[in-house]
Amino acid sequence: MDRHLKTLLDELAAFGAAHDGDPANHTGRLLNITPATGEFLALLAKATGARRILEIGTSNGYSTLWLADAVADVGGAVTTIELAQTKIEMARANFARAGLDTRITLLEGDAGTMLESLFDASFDLIFLDAQRSAYPDWWPDIRRVLRRGGLLVVDNATSHAEEMAGFTAAVRADRAFTASLVPVGKGEFLAVKA
Repeated sequence: MDRHLKTLLDELAAFGAAHDGDPANHTGRLLNITPATGEFLALLAKATGARRILEIGTSNGYSTLWLADAVADVGGAVTTIELAQTKIEMARANFARAGLDTRITLLEGDAGTMLESLFDASFDLIFLDAQRSAYPDWWPDIRRVLRRGGLLVVDNATSHAEEMAGFTAAVRADRAFTASLVPVGKGEFLAVKA
């Protein structure tokens, strides 16, 4: 990672923490991943040789930048989905500042609708960090668009374990997946498709 991007990521991490810590921003929190989770995501992307990544829940683009930088050396790209217009505007500006905007496709709209339109087995890695209550409804399409041997990573697996219990149980019950919980950041639920 070059110094420019590292500086930007540090700035975005500090901004996200300050923004979300202000009670006035409660309804529009950025809810960024932790820096440790960003490092872990980048490592997973590199270790799996991912070239095609899908992120659901862009926010201001903090996690997207970690992923896009991780796949840049192999000519990879990230497709990311966000619904909130204010977050979309922040993300686009951050992608341009990082110089990674050519590696990122930002889809604007409802993730469930977007998932339905994506091709089968079109992603090597999927990072899920959005509306947790919708995950069970999205599961059939998430499963469909992840290629064999692909990796699903889901944030907030320990911080919101009860909210995610139904979803993680469904993934674990699927014989095509092997899953594990990793206590990094707010907890990462990992599942590999056989």
